[in-house]
Amino acid sequence: MTDHNAGPFTLNRRTFVGASAAVGGIVAAESLLSCSAPPAEAATTVTLTINGAERTVEVDNRTSLLDLLRERVKLPGTKKGCNQGACGACTVQLDGRRVNSCLTLAVMHDGAELTTIEGLADGDRLHPLQQAFIDQDAFQCGYCTPGQIMSGIGCIAEKHCGSRAEIREWMSGNICRCGAYTNIVTAVEQTAQQT
Repeated sequence: MTDHNAGPFTLNRRTFVGASAAVGGIVAAESLLSCSAPPAEAATTVTLTINGAERTVEVDNRTSLLDLLRERVKLPGTKKGCNQGACGACTVQLDGRRVNSCLTLAVMHDGAELTTIEGLADGDRLHPLQQAFIDQDAFQCGYCTPGQIMSGIGCIAEKHCGSRAEIREWMSGNICRCGAYTNIVTAVEQTAQQT
């Protein structure tokens, strides 16, 4: 069908879509060319006392304490679970208090003292809570166990072991997908009574 009234610049759907795509491509290319390259990420040297030994490491400023421990210092006992602070698998002791290492930037803790699961035993003698986990069969797959133990140590140190309900409340940030909660609470309770 021919439109006899159409002028020399008739615009149909196909022409409109083609022209829009061409203009959009030019605008996108120009905007990419006008953007400057992102700045190189800064690195910082941090010194930490990890399990009693002083370690100095250069890290990207975005590096979490968890990634520093696992990837830079080669201490894989601290587990990477959700990487969002929701599961507690990455719990460590930082200056005597429990923290989720996945939510903590390493550069914020220059000079700090860290204890990980690898630093609890005294030679062949396990920490009392580690032994209680064995005695009470408080783990199944074992993936959450390091974080559970580190959090349990914090729970005991903070004096939150007055009852099983209190232990459950103060350990609630640590998830066990196997469901060994009853035995974990028993292990923490047993250790708290012995110390």
